[in-house]
Amino acid sequence: MSVESISEADARKLVLISQGLHRSNPFGTSLKATLDVIARLSYVQIDTISVVERAHHHCVWNRQNNYHKTHLDTLMQQKQVFEYWSHAAAYLPMSDYRFSLPRKHAIASGEKHWHVKDKKLSKIILQRIEQDGPLQAKDFEREDTAKNTGWWDWKPAKKALEQLFMEGELMVLKRQGFQKFYELTERVVPTGIDTSIPTETEFYDYLIMRFLAAQGLGSAEDIAYLRKGLKAKISRRCEQLLEDKQLLKLACLGQQYYALPQSLHLLKQRMGRKQVRFLSPFDNLLIQRKRLKQLFDFDYQIECYVPEPKRQYGYFSLPILWGSVFVGRMDAKINRASGVLFIRHLQLETKDIAGLLTDLLPSLQTFLRFNQGTKICLEKISVPEQVQSPLENFLRQQIESIQIS
Repeated sequence: MSVESISEADARKLVLISQGLHRSNPFGTSLKATLDVIARLSYVQIDTISVVERAHHHCVWNRQNNYHKTHLDTLMQQKQVFEYWSHAAAYLPMSDYRFSLPRKHAIASGEKHWHVKDKKLSKIILQRIEQDGPLQAKDFEREDTAKNTGWWDWKPAKKALEQLFMEGELMVLKRQGFQKFYELTERVVPTGIDTSIPTETEFYDYLIMRFLAAQGLGSAEDIAYLRKGLKAKISRRCEQLLEDKQLLKLACLGQQYYALPQSLHLLKQRMGRKQVRFLSPFDNLLIQRKRLKQLFDFDYQIECYVPEPKRQYGYFSLPILWGSVFVGRMDAKINRASGVLFIRHLQLETKDIAGLLTDLLPSLQTFLRFNQGTKICLEKISVPEQVQSPLENFLRQQIESIQIS
């Protein structure tokens, strides 16, 4: 099979077009556009960290400028998306429901483990939800002389609920205050949704085609990301699809990648106006750090899990994408009470500071509004030494307070 070479610039362009990050509002501006974003990406990771807007909202907003946080709740109510596990907890298109079944069946059978199953407790939980309707974990608390809260210990019940969720007996009907309401699966899955278990080949094709549609190009290792034991099987299936001309192979920067046949046609599209985007650390573009380094020459690590003395950029640094190039990172935190967006550390990694600032400042204001803030406080900025002084003078006129490192 022939291998077509593409440039680094074209590889990046293909990825960004596939990710919907090549121009403003490529999916449109309606509620359906939000569903289209999730369908294109195949999942959006659910984030518990809220120093700025949570990742599931942040990822969609970067691809749909008028996105509103109620959109995901509405799509859940309409049963057009559902919660389950991708490489992490995620919103997925309901149309892909059947492809969640292999993991569910593996956990239910004991082939894969989540929590140790308490059969007696699980039976009681299912009976109560069947009788009372959707319930939260707090509805299963114990009432006794030691604890005036419910009727059994919360932690075992929470584990049992999550086990039943991962097995597929329960689904999340909705969230309220970020707390899950669990419901019987048969009451959540809409009529007409295919609930048949995919064959191995169907499942591998789903993983391959979904990944390449969302990411533009990828290796078998990329496609099998965090799916233990699947890399060799994915690789074999990719080669079969290659022989059947359902895939093609591209070479870039000394690496070979699989891609969909229509990929080269995507490269005929024009990129939109160059703009700055502050990406969530859990954005679909970023989640595979090795791939990010290979294709974008950007070495990134989220540091919220790193001990504070060892952090280089900050607790929750957001990668800064300018056009098709990563040019820095911004550690930010919104104070929701005061409306101040604190930029703890802005690290800019380009010599074209003047050009970057032209696009960066409007994007900062847009990001501020997305986080429902009213003003920005920049505490520290790191830039190449030769532009430090003029940058400080410029920023003092634009931002309320600043301390230059």
